[in-house]
Amino acid sequence: MKSEEEQILHLLGLARMSRSLVYGTNDTLTAIQGQKAKVAFFPKDGGASQQKKFRDKTSFYQVTLVEDFTKDELSQAIGLNRSIMAITNNGFAKKIKQLLEEKERN
Repeated sequence: MKSEEEQILHLLGLARMSRSLVYGTNDTLTAIQGQKAKVAFFPKDGGASQQKKFRDKTSFYQVTLVEDFTKDELSQAIGLNRSIMAITNNGFAKKIKQLLEEKERN
């Protein structure tokens, strides 16, 4: 059985294929501010100033921010060299939030 983390990364790949994922700093911030982003991802090995910006924005717009993965893990999951991204689809977002809760419980 896959771990919650593996399932989340797999869902990111599926979200990209179904065009339910925005990636890159600007597009992700735009999605957060436009309240299209449901769950945002920022790499745990990302820069401190960018991290603060994303924490502030996601907190203000009440978007779940996930910082559990490295740049490499996130890039591999979507098959692109991008590590900042957001899910815009409610179904994917709901499942990812569910997996995050399970991960915290374990």
